[in-house]
Amino acid sequence: MKQISKIACLLIAIFFGSSCSKRSAEEPTVPVQVVAVQKTTLNQTVTAEAILFPLQQAAITPKISAPVRAFHIKRASRVRKGQLLATLENRDLAAAAQENQGAYEQAEAAYATTTAADLPQELQKAQLDLQSAQRLYDAQQKVFTSRQELFQQGALPRKELDQAGVDLTNARNQYEMAQKHLDALNAIGKQQTLKSAAGQLQSAKGKFQGAEAQLSYSEIRSPIDGVITDRPLYPGEMASANVPLLTVMDISQVIARAHIPQPEAALLKVGDKATIAAPGEQNPVAGTVTIVSPALDPNSTTVEIWVQAKNPVQRLKPGTSVKVAMLAKSIPDALVIPAASLLTGQDGSTSVMQVGADNYAHQKSVKVGIRQGDQIQITEGLKEGDQIVGSGAYGLPENSKIKPEETTAGAAP
Repeated sequence: MKQISKIACLLIAIFFGSSCSKRSAEEPTVPVQVVAVQKTTLNQTVTAEAILFPLQQAAITPKISAPVRAFHIKRASRVRKGQLLATLENRDLAAAAQENQGAYEQAEAAYATTTAADLPQELQKAQLDLQSAQRLYDAQQKVFTSRQELFQQGALPRKELDQAGVDLTNARNQYEMAQKHLDALNAIGKQQTLKSAAGQLQSAKGKFQGAEAQLSYSEIRSPIDGVITDRPLYPGEMASANVPLLTVMDISQVIARAHIPQPEAALLKVGDKATIAAPGEQNPVAGTVTIVSPALDPNSTTVEIWVQAKNPVQRLKPGTSVKVAMLAKSIPDALVIPAASLLTGQDGSTSVMQVGADNYAHQKSVKVGIRQGDQIQITEGLKEGDQIVGSGAYGLPENSKIKPEETTAGAAP
C-alpha cells in the first residue's frame, strides 16, 4: 500500500508539474499601445460661449418733436464725434432765439448805462440838500460868533444872542439829517439800482440761452466716433422726443461677454490673454480679459466675463455668438500623459498602468493637475521617460504581460 501511495503521489506531481509548465509557457500577452511620459508647456484655458458687443454705442434721441428737415449721413456711414448727423425743422426756434438775443442785448446796454452813469436824481437832490444845509449851518455859525462878541462888549442884548444860538442848533440838525440821508442813499439806493439792473440782465441772458439751447436741439450730432447702424426715419417724417432717431456704434473694438461658472471664473483675472473664435472666421482674434464681475448673476448664479479685442477691419459683428478661450495658467515643463491612459477608481483615486522592464503592467497611483485637450498633467507618481499603457489599460489586470504595439510620444511639445 505504501508503494502504491508513493506511485500515486509521483503521478500527481508529474501531472501538475507538466500542467503548470505548460500554462507558464502558454501565458497570454495583451497587445497595448505604450507611450512615454514627456514634458511640455501646458496651458490651462477656460472656454465659454459669448455674445459680441460694440466698444461703445449711442442710441441718439432728440429732445424735441419736429419733422426731419434733412439727414446728412446714411446707414453704415462712418462718423466722428460732434459731426452733424441730421437737422430738424427749426424756423420757429431760430426766430425765438433771435428775439431773445435782442432782449439780452438791450439788457446789457441798460446795465452798462446804469453802472456808468452819475448818481440817480434822488441822490443828486440829496447832495444839493446837504450842500444847502451846510451853507446855512456855516452862516448861522458866523452869526452866532458875531453876536457873541457883541454881547461880550455889551452892545447886544441877551435875547438876540439866545436866538442866534437856537438858529445855529437848528442849522446843525438840518445839516446832520441831510448828511445821514445822503449816506443812506449811497449805501442802499445805488446798490439796489445796480442789483435791479443786474437782475434784468441775468433774466434776459437766461432766456436767450434757453432759446439757443432749444435751437441747438434741432441739430442732431454724434456723441462718439463710430458707424451708423440704424436710421429708421426718412426726411419729412416726424421725429419724436425720447424715441431713438439714429444709432451709432464704435466697432473699432468689440467686447465678448460670457457667463461662466464661479469655479472657472476664480481662475481668471483682468489682463489674462484670450482669443475669440467667430463663425466663418478662419483664425481666432486675440483679445484680453478686461472685466471679471465681482458679483454673481442672481438669475444664473454665474460670473460675467468681458473679453475685449481689436476689430480694425470690422469682421466681427456685434450680436454674433462666438466662442472665447481665456488663458488662466501656463505651466512650462509639465509632465503630461494622454487623457485615455488615466484610470479613475470608484473612490476618485487616479492611476496608470506603468510598463516595467519585464514587459509586465503594474498599476501606479498618480496625482493629476490641469487638463488641456487630450493631455493631462501629472504632478506626482511619474517622471519623464516612464513608459505607460496609452490605450487598452482599462480592465487590464495587475502584472499582465503586455505586448507593445507601438511606442508614441505622450504629448506633442
